Amino acid sequence: MGNLIIEDIETGSGKTAEKGKRISVHYSGYLTDGSKFDSSLDRGQPLTIILGVGQVIRGWDEGFGGMREGGKRKLTIPPEMGYGARGAGGVIPPNVTLIFEVELLKVHD
Repeated sequence: MGNLIIEDIETGSGKTAEKGKRISVHYSGYLTDGSKFDSSLDRGQPLTIILGVGQVIRGWDEGFGGMREGGKRKLTIPPEMGYGARGAGGVIPPNVTLIFEVELLKVHD
């Protein structure tokens, strides 16, 4: 069983992301071979989620916790905290580690 690895690239100075808060983020997702499988930056449209309620993979729910607005992180997410044995949509194979570069744009009130 792997562990979630959180690397702070930039520490933000705004409000803190906590469970139950609605947050807006930009992200790029990569497989371990470096191939990009998804990016909100490519679409120019941030993603808004409620943190910690299972709307997203567990690696995100845990990886954004405690992050501050304006912050950037690299999340290395083991399969059991990502898409596991099922993979996702023919784009993400089963049982793969995922790497996300994420930026916390806003913690909504």
